Amino acid sequence: MAERDALRALADWPAEHRRDVVGVLTDIDDTLTAHGQIEPAALQALHDLRGAGLWVIAVTGRPLGWSEGPAQHWPLHALVAENGGAAWLPASAKDLSPIGLRGNQIAPKALQKLYQDDAPTRAAQRQQLDAGIAAVATAVPHARLAQDSPGRETDIAFDHSEHAALCPADRAAVVAALLSVGLRTLVSSIHVHGSAHGHDKFSGAAWLVRLACGRNLLAPDERQRWVAVGDSANDEALFAHLPQSVGVANIAAALPQMAHHPRYFTQAARGAGFAQMAQALLAVRLR
Repeated sequence: MAERDALRALADWPAEHRRDVVGVLTDIDDTLTAHGQIEPAALQALHDLRGAGLWVIAVTGRPLGWSEGPAQHWPLHALVAENGGAAWLPASAKDLSPIGLRGNQIAPKALQKLYQDDAPTRAAQRQQLDAGIAAVATAVPHARLAQDSPGRETDIAFDHSEHAALCPADRAAVVAALLSVGLRTLVSSIHVHGSAHGHDKFSGAAWLVRLACGRNLLAPDERQRWVAVGDSANDEALFAHLPQSVGVANIAAALPQMAHHPRYFTQAARGAGFAQMAQALLAVRLR
């Protein structure tokens, strides 16, 4: 992990470290996207990474329903949703091949939906999530559930910067209300999340890397071989566990609220920053 205020420019990323990388774990919102749409440079970078034989897995706070489209149509090997609570995995072994794709076309994939917890556990968690919604309604009546909430199955999210706005004091009050009923909280660039499942982006990534790639992300040597890329505080679990971590430039606004920073940062923001990271990785593979 990187300590506070220890970020280094992408140019300082040692070539020997980049050369050992086998896969990329990337956030979606404001890391690959701008205003809710994937940026062309980021989409091309995903194709280029997978085309070079790297594993490419998205790890997002977005719900299962919303993330089915990216999981099916983007050049991803798999996708972790709801901050680690659930995931999409291709149903066919051919879609999990680490062998590179040809060109920039990818056929829609048949998917299987996975959960970290069993159905009875999720039912009990649902009651706690409903208590969280009621607590926020009392504490911050004008707070609004995220518009993607109908697709959520294992967590809840309140909008603070996507379609509605909450000032910092109101965000803090939402967090406090969720904590008061025993929920865990995470704050992304657009949402305040509450969960009862006890998972986070790193535990979700480790779970899916094992299922999709047959690799053990919990092993110290393996952690050195994956790059985490993100832009906000809900990516902190990945930054805390993976020493090869990169923040796109717009992460600057979230750094004061984070205990664990990415080790490197890009000059460009959002999708253009992700593309810079990909270029740095691929440069050492072409030599």
